[in-house]
Amino acid sequence: MSNAVRRALVVGPTGAIGKALVAAMRRAGGWTVYGLSRGAPPSGTQFDHLAADLMDRDSVAAALAGAEPVTHLFYAARAAHGEGGIEDVASNVAMLANVVEAAAARSSELRHVHLVEGTKWYGVHLGPHRTPSSEDDPRHLPPNFYYDQEDALIALARGQRWSWSACRPTVVCEFDPSRARNLTAILAAYAAICREFGAPLDFPGTRAGYESLNEVTDAGHLADAILWLSTRESGTNQAFNITNGDAFRWRHMWPRLATMLGLACGEPRDIRLADWMKDKGPVWERIVSREGLVPQPLEATALWAFGDFVFRQDWDVLSNLTRLRRTGFAGSIDSAEMFARQFTQYRAARLMPTARDA
Repeated sequence: MSNAVRRALVVGPTGAIGKALVAAMRRAGGWTVYGLSRGAPPSGTQFDHLAADLMDRDSVAAALAGAEPVTHLFYAARAAHGEGGIEDVASNVAMLANVVEAAAARSSELRHVHLVEGTKWYGVHLGPHRTPSSEDDPRHLPPNFYYDQEDALIALARGQRWSWSACRPTVVCEFDPSRARNLTAILAAYAAICREFGAPLDFPGTRAGYESLNEVTDAGHLADAILWLSTRESGTNQAFNITNGDAFRWRHMWPRLATMLGLACGEPRDIRLADWMKDKGPVWERIVSREGLVPQPLEATALWAFGDFVFRQDWDVLSNLTRLRRTGFAGSIDSAEMFARQFTQYRAARLMPTARDA
């Protein structure tokens, strides 16, 4: 088989990271892309869909039998999403193992398996933790399904011809009309509602959170880094932190966001968006109608609980990128520019109102 042949299986192809991976491979060219998920994807997707129940290894094997043997597997699926606490370990491990075992059995050409993790590996959902976080930092007291998934992947790779890698991004931001668990959409919707009430853009979190260091990860940047790691020897058999490469305090970022969103900058307000936005559905409907936006319920636009998870972190969130840089990946994203670009995309799609002067 020529080294130029690259066939990818993206598990979770319509999620935030899976979708970005598909787009990155299409930009790069030279990839045949299959997407594996239970439900049918929206029309216009850029991959060949394979339908399977990830909890059923026979179902996965049957789906892969209808595709060419894959060379790369990108696992970006999840049994359930939770902003804190305990997530299902057994189901997440079983789903990963079912796919990896079926792909390895189907394809003697399999070269690499990449597993998407996150900074919950370091306990960001539990409170203050060691920063800058490094990939070999001690694990916190389990459960944490990322630990079990990575251990399972290492065991499955032992003695095989294929290698593995894992990524640990921070908060992933993107333009995605179908994703409410997206900080960019949450910020834009919150700003629109503040403007409707003539209120400034107050920071909806604690004062300590306003002062702490933070970082985010652009979905396209993350996808580029994953492809880099998955196609180079230097990116094998390790986990890698991946972020935009800069860090900021909301105290400095918030005035810039307020300007982008056409509002006066407010101050920290210790409120929970999940509570304060419960009655704002009619307000959002009024904005949508007046501004001629694409109709979409507020709860489908912004997941306020996720905003609370981010804005109420009273501790530094900072990742060490040394291991990634040593592979030769030098990409970086200015986070303020990322937010500005994504706000523009939401406005162009008529999903968010046009900003006005503060």
